Amino acid sequence: MSLLFNSLIKKSLCFNKHFLTPCRVFNITQAKYLYSHSSMGIDNYLQTRKKVKEQFAPFADKFRLKMGSFVADPKNMIFTEDLKNMVHMAEPADIQLVLDMIIKFNSQNTEYRFGSFVFGPVVMRMFYFLDAPKEALQCFNEPVNAGFFDQLVSVQILLDLLYSHEMYDDMYKVFDRVQEKQINMTKFPKYPVVLVLAACYKQNTPQSFEYASKLWSEMSSVGSQPLRRATTFFAALALKQGAPHIALESLSTQKQHYVTIRNIKATALANMGRVDDALPVLRAVLEIDAPNQMDKHTFFNETIASVREAVTKSNNKDIEREFKNIEKAFSDRGLIENKTLDQLLNAEITMSPRQKDQPRGMPAFHGKRPFGQREQRRPNY
Repeated sequence: MSLLFNSLIKKSLCFNKHFLTPCRVFNITQAKYLYSHSSMGIDNYLQTRKKVKEQFAPFADKFRLKMGSFVADPKNMIFTEDLKNMVHMAEPADIQLVLDMIIKFNSQNTEYRFGSFVFGPVVMRMFYFLDAPKEALQCFNEPVNAGFFDQLVSVQILLDLLYSHEMYDDMYKVFDRVQEKQINMTKFPKYPVVLVLAACYKQNTPQSFEYASKLWSEMSSVGSQPLRRATTFFAALALKQGAPHIALESLSTQKQHYVTIRNIKATALANMGRVDDALPVLRAVLEIDAPNQMDKHTFFNETIASVREAVTKSNNKDIEREFKNIEKAFSDRGLIENKTLDQLLNAEITMSPRQKDQPRGMPAFHGKRPFGQREQRRPNY
């Protein structure tokens, strides 16, 4: 399977160069995260932040000054509670102070540290809340902070923050570093994989496609099963980069009843000129979708347009007649919608609430597997 996929990738990169041109650029004026705030634990962070700010309201400025003097004086230490409080009351003007406190906290002699509080996710939530991607990246890359962010949830928050600011190249560097460290003993953490493939899809360049293809090939070679959103990001990128054969092959492990999967499959087959195989994908919906059914199995208008174009090119009267019958049935049953694949791929992902962050080196367990290796409940697309 992996050998076949490797050959498909090489074929695409070598022989489809005339397709490798960037698509139009979308100007995003507002920060857009891939995962919901609740999925990132931001709601819980805000609740704790509210309590801490109320507690420190009378002497917040004095506390900040004290922490500044502690950072500057080699004789003073930054204690767990000091950093915890500062992280939950920090404003944009306090970011440098927090960065300095983290560096000093991590460089102190750990024999005096008896707590087991895991700071990585909480600090990343602070950066997320303050919308400070560059500072978050700086803190993550600081050598003295090695091990401080060795939690998959910390990586996921950082990647999503970078994603919202279109810092895609930085995302690849962070992901490569995470792969090298194999946090939670996994080289292909599911949610970071989704985010890095989302970055590849958004960037939509020959380079990002090559990066995504290499990652996908490595995952296939070891039997790593990606989440559905990761699959659809990669397959949709392959379509954009003129490689429908790779898009089709990447869907082989996914169930067709998901709207993104069947739309990509039909489009890929149409783009390959295999219209006689694309029509059964459309027809299958008519066989399972009842006229009065509430949850309809739909196709995008852009998908129908791609198949229609392939039908016209086939110059086959029988195929044209069959397609017109299918299209009419779709129209009568309201199975064609104006949503686009791009809109659905970029829809916000909401996951089940996470467990509280565990002590350093102690992964959160649900049953037998670490949290980072578990699939959460996902939307039906």
